[in-house]
Amino acid sequence: MSKEKYKQEILDYLVKKNSDLKIGPRKLARRMGILDEDYSDFRNAFKKLRDEDRYISGSGKTLTFPNGESSVLGRFIANPKGFGFVVPDDKTLHSDMFIPAGRTLGALEGDIVFAQLVKTDKKDGELRYAGEITEIKERANSGVIGTLEKSGSTWFVVPDGRRFSKPVVIRDITLEQQKEGAKVKADIIWFPDDNSMPEGIISDTFGLAGEPRAEIEAVMASFNLAGRFSDAALRDAKESSDNFDPDNPQNREDLTDKIIVTIDPDEAKDYDDAISLESLPNGGFRLGVHIADVSYFVKEGSALDEESKRRGVSVYFPRFVVPMLPPMLSNGLCSLQEGVKRYAMSAYIDYTKEGEVTAQRVARSVIKSSRRLTYKGAQDIIDKKTRDENPGVNDLLDTMLVLATTIEKRRKAAGMIHLNLPEIELELDDAGKVTGAYPADSSYTHKMIEMFMVEANEAVARIIDKKELPFIRRIHPPPEAESILQLSRFVKAVGYDLAPIPGLTGIMKLVDDVADAPEAYAVNLAVLRSFQRAVYSTEDVGHFALASRYYAHFTSPIRRYPDLTIHRQLGTIIDGGDFGDTEKLEKDLSALAKELSAAERVAQNAETELRLVLVLQHLSTKKGELFNGVITGVADFGVFVQHPQFLIEGLIRITDLGDDWWDVSTELGSVRGEYSGKVYKIGTVIEVRIDGVDIPKRQLSLSLSTSKVQLSVDHGGSSAERSMPGKISPRDNNGSRDNKGPRGSSNGPRDNKGPRGNQSSNDKNEKSEHYKGTERKKSKKSGGKKNTDSVAFQLKTGLGKDKKAGRKKPKDSVSKNKGKPKPSKKR
Repeated sequence: MSKEKYKQEILDYLVKKNSDLKIGPRKLARRMGILDEDYSDFRNAFKKLRDEDRYISGSGKTLTFPNGESSVLGRFIANPKGFGFVVPDDKTLHSDMFIPAGRTLGALEGDIVFAQLVKTDKKDGELRYAGEITEIKERANSGVIGTLEKSGSTWFVVPDGRRFSKPVVIRDITLEQQKEGAKVKADIIWFPDDNSMPEGIISDTFGLAGEPRAEIEAVMASFNLAGRFSDAALRDAKESSDNFDPDNPQNREDLTDKIIVTIDPDEAKDYDDAISLESLPNGGFRLGVHIADVSYFVKEGSALDEESKRRGVSVYFPRFVVPMLPPMLSNGLCSLQEGVKRYAMSAYIDYTKEGEVTAQRVARSVIKSSRRLTYKGAQDIIDKKTRDENPGVNDLLDTMLVLATTIEKRRKAAGMIHLNLPEIELELDDAGKVTGAYPADSSYTHKMIEMFMVEANEAVARIIDKKELPFIRRIHPPPEAESILQLSRFVKAVGYDLAPIPGLTGIMKLVDDVADAPEAYAVNLAVLRSFQRAVYSTEDVGHFALASRYYAHFTSPIRRYPDLTIHRQLGTIIDGGDFGDTEKLEKDLSALAKELSAAERVAQNAETELRLVLVLQHLSTKKGELFNGVITGVADFGVFVQHPQFLIEGLIRITDLGDDWWDVSTELGSVRGEYSGKVYKIGTVIEVRIDGVDIPKRQLSLSLSTSKVQLSVDHGGSSAERSMPGKISPRDNNGSRDNKGPRGSSNGPRDNKGPRGNQSSNDKNEKSEHYKGTERKKSKKSGGKKNTDSVAFQLKTGLGKDKKAGRKKPKDSVSKNKGKPKPSKKR
């Protein structure tokens, strides 16, 4: 690792952890998990940062400034609790700046702002610093999506989600717009810089809240997802289609007489990958991974190319897709449909019989798929439940199984991590509303294709890297030492061991040890959260979860723009072309990689948002129903319990746990009643009742049922055995297959749909943002105005009814004496 890279890692660590700046390089290296052989470079980077005065002691997550600078221009990232961060435009000069609540100047998510470093207080004799927004330079989005409501004579929009917390007052509303319950977009025309509500006008209406189509359009508007393609882009697509002549493939290998199959979900519309496989004389194999040649149809610099680049990825909603390419290409001429000639970019990989790679190459080709198979259909052929009428297809699948299991064994030995996180498929009625859910298909054919896609992605990355060219890689940095340390503490609290520096082998053993246990989901999710997010980058970092030294996305150019850039570079290599100024190429690709990573996150968040809305709408009709759920998370304000069918989490607030003082340990994942001895901890199965659903806030509220629930009870350190009614057995959600269709659009391994709505896990183990179920606090009255938000909160939670119940134990009341509490304290 280069010295420059260590400098940035040190800065990032000091910002995130607010580390003691007097710390020496050796101690800091240990905290960051730096290997002994890398310590020399690390120490030099540390000294250089110190000599350059590159950091300042700060509070919490505070910006570090070079050369005494104290202001920054950047994008504001808001938190529902009122604070936020400014992500600077120039990352080479600044790290993220923490902005405390009350110093945001009314900035909203995504706004471009100027922020100033200010002194806050002293701690241990040293000055502390935080940021303060001094100017809002540009509003990111003046539109708020929500539901139109009326109170008295005042119309207002209740925002969806948590990115915008305040209702928007609508001053000028037409008679046609006056429809309570309508899903609308409000453009804000006045932004307050205090606790007042903003004002706006209605700029778009999508239909009634709750209607699937209205919710889809609202989510698209909320995430700025483009609907219709521009006329110029459609003209380019039609021109490329008109010029397509599959019977005259120039400079392409003709593979139309080979047995080649596609294997995809039942509902897939675009088929961008196909497989061929032949045996070699030495007992090995030659795998052919044939990917739709989108680069033939989308010319670099064209209007179609620019629009596809802006979209970045396709977005997959239930029964609806927002495609990266026009359907005439994505579902038509680029799709590797059965029995028709299609252009492809083919990657060939040679293996020994033990599954070791001996050679790889790429070529332009023309193919004709012999069979369009589904995962289940292919599995039935492999299991001999059915056989295809073409014996060559049967033989191909049998050989694919042999190679896939051999590759899987090799990759597991190398440290490829597979998390056991369950997936579900939503059942929808004709109107598009959720009626139920069922476990996703777990046929081995999923993993089989995943293995081949990962191998192809690695092979093309090796080919380009060997040319010493910059390219957009798919990177997954190793987890930070502090994150692994926290994970180790957590798993120990739930009964498992993990070394402070476990490596891939230790993490894999933990996942295996916890399999099928009640706490399996929580532990696997904790592992996922300890990982960093996989992103697109030109940096040579590798992919931690896949144990890959070289990795790039190549296998899905129909729905991912990064793959298209790889195809173009492979084409230039095949043609022996010149890449020109590689320094400029590096700079351009680096900037593009950041844009595409952001587009990917937007798509994942949008997919998660709509699925969550649809599930919550369904559960809103189930108020009062009971279910056995597993505790999967603990926060200061309550306990999260996972619904076993829909895999979303509801919240039982501390106030609803009962009349007790509750000691909460978020680090250990437990809540303990001081007087009752009851312990609610991660992995415990409890029976709960659905109390209510707040769809705008995306929250499911639960309470303990009145039925007898078997809990851990702490009596001087011992605990009762737990039973597991309605046991959940998460299936192994492996690999890096790009799953298509309404089930979700993931990158590498499948997105993991789960708690607090749905989680997205890029390349299986990438770190993602998770909803932490923040509790709204009662607001203070200001300006003599009635605080209706605070009143509504009290009515919803019942906090004004019984102030004695459900107390969290104050920190200053914790006694060092572990004996019985004083009678005067008992409620």
